[in-house]
Parts: sequence; C-alpha cells; structure tokens
Amino acid sequence: MHNGYDVVVLGSGAAGLTAALAAAVEGAARVAVFEKAELIGGTTALSGGTVWIPANQPAGELGVEDSRARGLEYLASLSNGMILPELAEALVDGGPEYVDFVHEHTELRFQLVEGYPDYHPEWPGGLPGGGRSIEVGLVSLAELGEWADRLAGVPSRLLIRESPLGGGTGVLSPDELARRDRTGAEGLGRGLVAGLLGACLRHGVEVFTSSRGLRLLTADGAVTGVEIEGPAGAGEVSAGAVVLATGGFEYDPELVRDFLRGPITRPFGAPTNTGDGLRMAMRVGARLGNMREAWWAPALSVPGTRRDGAANGLLASRERALPGSVMVNGYGRRFANEAANYNAFGGAFHQFDASRFEYPNLPAFMIFDQSTVERFGVLGGAPGAAVPRWVTRAGSVGELAGRLGLPAEQVEATITAFNANARAGVDPDFGRGESAFDRFPGGRTTLDPDSPHSTLGPVETAPFYGVRVESSLLGTKGGPRTDRAGRVLNVDGDVIGGLYAAGNVMANPTGMVYGGAGATLAVAGVWGRNAGRAAVRDRAAAPHGVVPSGATDSVGNG
Repeated sequence: MHNGYDVVVLGSGAAGLTAALAAAVEGAARVAVFEKAELIGGTTALSGGTVWIPANQPAGELGVEDSRARGLEYLASLSNGMILPELAEALVDGGPEYVDFVHEHTELRFQLVEGYPDYHPEWPGGLPGGGRSIEVGLVSLAELGEWADRLAGVPSRLLIRESPLGGGTGVLSPDELARRDRTGAEGLGRGLVAGLLGACLRHGVEVFTSSRGLRLLTADGAVTGVEIEGPAGAGEVSAGAVVLATGGFEYDPELVRDFLRGPITRPFGAPTNTGDGLRMAMRVGARLGNMREAWWAPALSVPGTRRDGAANGLLASRERALPGSVMVNGYGRRFANEAANYNAFGGAFHQFDASRFEYPNLPAFMIFDQSTVERFGVLGGAPGAAVPRWVTRAGSVGELAGRLGLPAEQVEATITAFNANARAGVDPDFGRGESAFDRFPGGRTTLDPDSPHSTLGPVETAPFYGVRVESSLLGTKGGPRTDRAGRVLNVDGDVIGGLYAAGNVMANPTGMVYGGAGATLAVAGVWGRNAGRAAVRDRAAAPHGVVPSGATDSVGNG
C-alpha cells in the first residue's frame, strides 16, 4: 500500500500537521499524514483558530505584562487537583516556543487578539484585560493549489478580532470583502490549517485523505507502524514512529457513555472523532487520563448539514451574554450565569436532580428580545438584521413560552424578576456581570466594558425570540497519558516505544480547565511540535534506530 516512513501522523488538525512539520524540520526523510476524512483540518478547521499562550511574544511586543509564573499560577488556581504540575509547565513553557516554531517554519504570523480576557480572569494569575489569546493573520488559500478545495469547514474572510465573538462587528466594507474574495484570504481555523498544511507540503510531507488508522503494529513492545484502511483497501505501513492526532471520541456513543462525566446531546466537532486513536492506544497498553472531561459548550442546532456531513450548528456563546437575553431550563427557571465561558456553562447541564432522577437543565432555552437584535445582531447577523426564520418568535413572553413548550407563568415570573435586577445592574442569583469576561461581548461594541449593564439588560422589547440549547462540546480531552515530550505512557508509567500523541486524542494537561480562548489549539500546537520532534530525536538517539519501550525521558522540552 505505502512504503515505510520515518514518522507517520494520524490526523490532520493543528496537532497532526504541527507534528508532521516538526518531524520534517527535525530531519525525518519521509513523513506522512493520514487523514480519515475526505477533507483536511479536523475540528481545527471548524474552530476560531485562536491559540491561548501565556507570556506570548505578540502580547509582549504590545506591552502586555505577563509571565511564566503568572500563567502557572492561573492554571494552578483552577486545577481542582486534576492538573499535573510538570505538564502545566510543559504547556506554559512550550507556548512561546510554538510561536517561534510557527514563525520560523511557516508563513503564518501570530497577532494578539487585544482585550480578550481569560475565561476566569479574576482568579489568581488571570488577565482581565486580555493578552493570552493570539491568532494568525489572513492566509491566502490560493497558494495551496488543488488542496484549497479540500479543507474542512466553510470559508471565512474574518479574523477572530473582527468577528462578534472576538469583539468585532462581523461586517466588512464591500471593498475589503471583495479584496479578500479575490485573493482567497481566510482567517480563523481554516487559515491556521492552510498555513500549516502549506508548510508541510513545502517540506515534503506526504498527505493522504480518506485513510483511516485501524491498529498499531508492534514488535518487542514498541510501535513499528500502523494498519491503514484507504481507498484501495487495508494495508500495513511501517514507521519509525507513529503520532496519534486523531481527535477525541465524542461521536462514539459507547465511549461517551462509558467515560464522560455528563450527557451530551449534540456533538459539534468533526464527525470523524470516533475514538480511533484512543482504541489503538488502549490495545497496546496505554495508560489513560482525564477521561471524564471535554471542552464543554452549549450549542444550537441549525437546519441543514455541513460540508463534512455533520448537522449544522452554532455555539450558543455570544448571544446569551448580551443585554436583553436570558436562559431558562424546561421548568422555566434560570439555572446559571448566562455570560460565563462556554466550558464552565456546559457544566450546568451536568447538574443532576436526585429526586426527579433527571438532568433538569437539559434541554435549555435562550430567550432574547428585539433590543438585542437591534443593538448587537444575533446568530451571525449584523445589528438590526432579520433573525433567521428557524428561530421561534412571539409578541409576548407568555406566548413565546407556549410555543417553546415551557410553563408560561413561570417563564414570565422568571423574566420579571430578572428584569428588575438587570435594571439595577445586579444578578444576586448567579453573579452575571461581575467578571470582566461576562462583560466582554457587549462591552467590546457599544457599551462600557466596566459596567454590568454591558451584559445585564431587561428582556422587555417585543418581539421576543427563543431557541433550544443543547449540551455539546468542542471535543473530548481524555486519552492516553503522555510525558511532556508527547511520548505515550503505558499502564505502569513507562514509555511505549515509537508511540506519541498530541491534541484531543491525549490526556489533556489542563484537566477540567479551559484557561481562555484558544486553549484547545495551544495543547494541539505545543504537544504536536514536541511529539513530532521527539519522534525523530528518540529514534536517532536509540541503538540501531529502534526506540524500546520503557525508554527514559531523554529528550526534554528545550
């Protein structure tokens, strides 16, 4: 099927492409990426493309005060006993190194998303004024040639800072939009994937799509290749090292049932995330970690299907934090701070009522009024633009509740109480508006970012709108444990020779924490670089070029 390779990478998101590029840069003569889907990019191509890195260079150049110690303090303050200190250090140390690596070996250039707060900015070490979320500039997909049409996701001419999620309007001038259309310029996750893919191709990395990894090949306890199922059938591919970068397992109902801490009712990432890498690692004795956790998020279902075959959807992120919006459960009651970051908010769906033996907050419903539409725009529309037809609407709160199947009297009582507090700028129930992150979506546009009224506003202007909100996630974050270099460990804590992992397939080093916008891609980038490099260095340092199982951590992070 294929000749042997020095390094084989399974998966083509940011973790996989970074690992492949790092292996090629490190001197591997033959590197291959095998992607299960027909399209390149995995969940990264569906993402905002932001990367969360403490003490990063773009922020430092603009005078943001941050440090390694402050980044570690922040993660430790949120750890809840689930973050291994040595892996937190690897993440924080590896972040600026990843920026340097990308700048040196690709045409991408990171820029600061100014003002984007950490997700828990008031905790020790947090940055309320932002400084850790960075993104690459616009990338021309035209330079990819035939690969330009083989990226997952949909084209976006915006940078995250220009989008409503990043504090922008989401609207470009007609001239600027036409210019970006002509040049094929894109931002967000597809821009990041395009830049990494282009660098891989220039460095001679071979890329195959519709090629799924089935099982790892081993000899004397070490990994020596992988069985690949491709368009021409299944076959064995020998390799000096294999890097797992296959994403999570959120689209496998059995794995979700067995491992995740709470229910999900609507997966959001790449539909190829069915736990392939997890199963391969388990078969060769990998130690597992962080299996109950995910990058949680509330999401809306949208009519139609995506290019990758999954159902359309939107993150219920910005709109629920805007003045004039509120969320209720099926009983018509508020149940959380609507403006909290999506990972923290996702945890509210896992609250279990032992008396009723149910998850009372699933499903939930987001209700907003015309004032939100006029001032901010919703669901991708500009301020004042028409609300999509699939959104339920009514002339009164009670009528809307009925159309949503909610108890009208309770919803009316909930919103009456909420409105009184919102006018006063307080939320005695859930503290909405107390955090700088709560105030960011509204405060970045027309309102005072230091005022609670940038998120608290009454729901009182007809017509009223409502949408069902599901428990979702951007990806799972449990899998085989690795060391800081990305080497997979076995159940005894020893290295499995020739096997590496990066991204959502691995036991995530941040535990249950989502530090800030781009934390998912930070782990993908840092561990992708480390794993690709170690895959080459370990083999070069081993006798006869064979990396035995149980090898010590001879290659550090420097």
